[in-house]
Amino acid sequence: MTKPYYEFFCPVKIVAGHKALEHIPFELDALQARRPMVITDKGVVAVGLLKHIESAFAETEVSVICVFDDVPPDSSMETVRNAASMYRANNCDAIIAVGGGSVIDTAKTTNILVSEGGDDLHVYSGAHNLKRPLKPLFVIPTTSGTGSETTMVAVVSDKEKGVKVPFTSYFLLPNAAVLDPRMTLTLPPHITAMTAMDAMTHAVEAFTCLGANPISDAYATGAIRKISENLLKVMDNPADADGRLELAQASTMAGIAFSNSMVGLVHSLGHSLGAVCHLPHGLCMSLFLPYVLEYNQDVNGDRIGELLLPLAGADVFATTPRHERAQKAIATLRHLRDELYSRCKLPRTLTETGKVQEVQLEQIAELTINDGSIIFNPKETDREEALAILRRAWA
Repeated sequence: MTKPYYEFFCPVKIVAGHKALEHIPFELDALQARRPMVITDKGVVAVGLLKHIESAFAETEVSVICVFDDVPPDSSMETVRNAASMYRANNCDAIIAVGGGSVIDTAKTTNILVSEGGDDLHVYSGAHNLKRPLKPLFVIPTTSGTGSETTMVAVVSDKEKGVKVPFTSYFLLPNAAVLDPRMTLTLPPHITAMTAMDAMTHAVEAFTCLGANPISDAYATGAIRKISENLLKVMDNPADADGRLELAQASTMAGIAFSNSMVGLVHSLGHSLGAVCHLPHGLCMSLFLPYVLEYNQDVNGDRIGELLLPLAGADVFATTPRHERAQKAIATLRHLRDELYSRCKLPRTLTETGKVQEVQLEQIAELTINDGSIIFNPKETDREEALAILRRAWA
């Protein structure tokens, strides 16, 4: 049923396909930008992905002026200031982010400094403290999971204060997301699995949490179907360019979905586990997804049951009685996790990570109930209930 009121917003242009990179010079020129800086990390450079970018700019009037490749896995204020300094020194007029979530967040926040001036990012932290458009920003994801290429959020660390600093603004949204399977073909199996399950969780929570709306539903279910149909194919054949493109599109679609309908308890648990035990975000999402769906099932079982169609296909959906569909959908996700474990040992429980101690569960539960994402979960959760979910996920 249509909600009495909702909003949906995604102005990011999607440029996708097997030769998507070759369209970047035209897109930049259309924005009167001809001196872009690339922001990336040393891993992207090491596997040769920038060669595809260089090739795309060959024989065009647009040139990559400089490359900042010093982005760490957990980006910082200092990193952003250094990137902005290079941008200014080379008189650049646009930014191209080539990488995963940390690179994209670095590019977004660098864009704040080079557009607004100065070196103090704190002035713009929090929600909607930017008042005007920034310089052109293009994002080329090299993983298929975060969806950051379509979100208005960035997070970087303030190492001096020991805190993560969030930024939220419509003006942080990139001008375009460029999805080209050449940029994800070199992803190792475990990262392919983790990032895809990150996107899967974005889509599932976008569909099942309180902020869902008809348009975000379409993006979410489309993303779930693409991941369900292509993830194991790509795990078995990493050179499957068509499957890689499908996963990249799924990640972007899931990003659009959750940007407009928010996420819930899986993310609250995942944020807290990541903070305490320093596990990758995608792994945390994969760990908690079925346990949270089981917890929520008594209040939104029908909604979870609808996921069986994109997860398992029309035949399974049609032959499963309505009252069994939610449990079947959860079982399908569990089966997918089992298949990923068999292929790359992606942990399914906290014990299998080898990095979580049972004594830490209480601290994780305490952080969970204070995490903002929990507001949109369809079922209220207190500390003891969060702890019970953690114990179910223990082994």
